[in-house]
Amino acid sequence: MEKTLRDNIIALVKSEVVPAVGCTEPIAVALCVAKATETLGGVPEKIDVLLSANILKNAMGVGIPGTGMIGLPIAVALGALIGRSEYELEVLKDVTDEAVERGKAYLAEDRINIGLKEGITEKLYIEVKVTKGEETAEAVICTCHKDFLCVKKNHAVIYEKACGAEEAEDEECTWLTLEKVYEFATTAPLAEIEFIREAQTLNERAAEESLKGNYGHSLGKTLTRPLGKGIFGDTIFAHIISATACACDARMAGAPIPVMSNSGSGNQGICATLPVVKFAEENHNTDEELTRALMLSHLTAIYIKQSLGKLSALCGCVVASTGSACGITYLMGGDFEQVTFAVKNMVANLTGMICDGAKPSCALKLASGVSTAVLSAMLAVQHNCVSSVEGIIDDDVDRSIHNLTRIGKDAMDETDRCVLEIMTSKNEK
Repeated sequence: MEKTLRDNIIALVKSEVVPAVGCTEPIAVALCVAKATETLGGVPEKIDVLLSANILKNAMGVGIPGTGMIGLPIAVALGALIGRSEYELEVLKDVTDEAVERGKAYLAEDRINIGLKEGITEKLYIEVKVTKGEETAEAVICTCHKDFLCVKKNHAVIYEKACGAEEAEDEECTWLTLEKVYEFATTAPLAEIEFIREAQTLNERAAEESLKGNYGHSLGKTLTRPLGKGIFGDTIFAHIISATACACDARMAGAPIPVMSNSGSGNQGICATLPVVKFAEENHNTDEELTRALMLSHLTAIYIKQSLGKLSALCGCVVASTGSACGITYLMGGDFEQVTFAVKNMVANLTGMICDGAKPSCALKLASGVSTAVLSAMLAVQHNCVSSVEGIIDDDVDRSIHNLTRIGKDAMDETDRCVLEIMTSKNEK
């Protein structure tokens, strides 16, 4: 593969695989608030936040790191009080107990208004206006969790770009195919791709941290206990599910620890990393094999997300687990054809899994995803693959992937609206 193409792929991976503290939707809101507050030049007296439905959905039930609290209001308050936009998706990493108390006091003063932005088609949209006396500042994030559409002070534009510019950049990435993903991951000079191992460092640390407490529903920890071992055994399969679920348990419950995200999602980063790492460790693969498998997993997930979009009605663990299936297949000794088999097996199985927001029970979905990844890889290395006469699978693997993303992006739009309606009306009398 020529160096120019390799450089383009490396730049893409480095832009999509980044550290994040906390669920990326409320954190992106906090980032937008932090930018608006910095532009204002002081703590605002009032904060107005308008969000797309998908941002609202993903921020309603998730823990905010270091706070012991759930949901957007505390994320907004802390974004204004201690957030630093230069940290991007780690915007709240300086949170302290004292800051949380200040945040609670700020909330008690009823300074924050949060609502749904009407009349937009963007699934990822955050609009913040902050006010102090006669001074105002505004910031908008659009399409990508950490990319600003515009920043204004007293209605004067400081920074602006066309909404959808990032999406247009994504469209340029249609030059990627699964074959190019595989070629890059398996042949690029090792020194050029070793940076992907930071995903292992961060996400393993998150899984280990989870075992020190009882986070979320403790799914990962349950699998390490006598009951879990009695049912699942002390197996590679159990270790893969446990490690992945552990990291998700901690993250969704608001543990103040960074994870390596993929395509704007920490859970996707966890799902693309830990199954591959755990399999490689117990299969005694070499460091080089693990590095290449991690790159294959993460880049496959990025490739799929390019046509699906950052947020959708389709659960992101489907995408990330498909990446893991590819990585595990490679670690089992599979070639490109067998990797395509793994992808088709995944698409045939998990297409249609809904995203009903970020929350502690996401660990269950990640467990389902990585379980299927292992099964798909096992079948693939034995040359067993769902055929094109079955369901949405096509002989061409890239068409199979785009069938998946077409369903997730277009066909499930009504599902997305129904899910949000259910979530927002549960407490109505």
